Amino acid sequence: MNQRTVDAHHHIWLQQDLPWLLGPMQPRIFGPYEPIRRDYNIREYLDDIVGLGVEKSVYVQANWAKDRFEDEVAWVAANNEQTGWPHAIVGYADFLVEDVRPQLDRLAGYDLMRGVRMQLHWHENEMYRFASGPDVARDPVLQRNVARLADYGWCFDLQVFAPQMAGAADLAAAVPQVTFILQHAGMLEDLSEDGWAEWRAGMEKLAAERNVISKLSGLGPFVHRNDPALIARIVDETVSMFGADRCLFGSNFPIEKLWTDYGSLLRAYRDATQGLSREQQADIFWNTATRVYRLNE
Repeated sequence: MNQRTVDAHHHIWLQQDLPWLLGPMQPRIFGPYEPIRRDYNIREYLDDIVGLGVEKSVYVQANWAKDRFEDEVAWVAANNEQTGWPHAIVGYADFLVEDVRPQLDRLAGYDLMRGVRMQLHWHENEMYRFASGPDVARDPVLQRNVARLADYGWCFDLQVFAPQMAGAADLAAAVPQVTFILQHAGMLEDLSEDGWAEWRAGMEKLAAERNVISKLSGLGPFVHRNDPALIARIVDETVSMFGADRCLFGSNFPIEKLWTDYGSLLRAYRDATQGLSREQQADIFWNTATRVYRLNE
């Protein structure tokens, strides 16, 4: 398990900066979260990955107050200056404003910036809902703003549920000059036969757009456990649709720390890829993330 690994999706946070960690316990996708209702800093993350071969990591925005989007990036960049970690940042911007460029310009001053995430996922279950509606990906204002990422050389971390994937594929097709990184392999939350079929159909639409990459991460929040069999099935089907060179690993820590440790989680993903060639494994755990997040710069 000491093969080189890029963790392309982790969060570090301070409790005072995340509203959902404060006040009364709010229902979340991942269930009760008392064990992580506290500071999770970079040094704890580094303790979590000791001896596991993780050599680089990408920080993905963790829902600070929207008007503090630059503060979040600045704080993570300061952690890098102190520790050398993380190695890239995916920040936040509001792509539904008339012109997102003033926000992007503020973030462009941070050398580690590699992408932006605005969560577009919407669900009939309010606990699973972040976006204002199910079809935000088709909004012409959002599409125009996402296209502007090309001028910065940044990717867009795309987060949608299966019923939204057709719209997300339309977004990717409308903005071919931007790389989209699909969060959590499409967030399969309905494990019935119909749920798998809908997820698979949507994933095929996304895979047909060559500028979409799938992140193999966050497969525990809907089942509240580290499930190697589920991980193996999702990894197998996703790789078969996208190809290993368009897939990458992410831990989703510390959320997954609610039910597992980092070593067990990484082992489940390593085991899920044992049937692949060494080159394909290298793509998933190193090459794809290094390429799309430009980790060698």
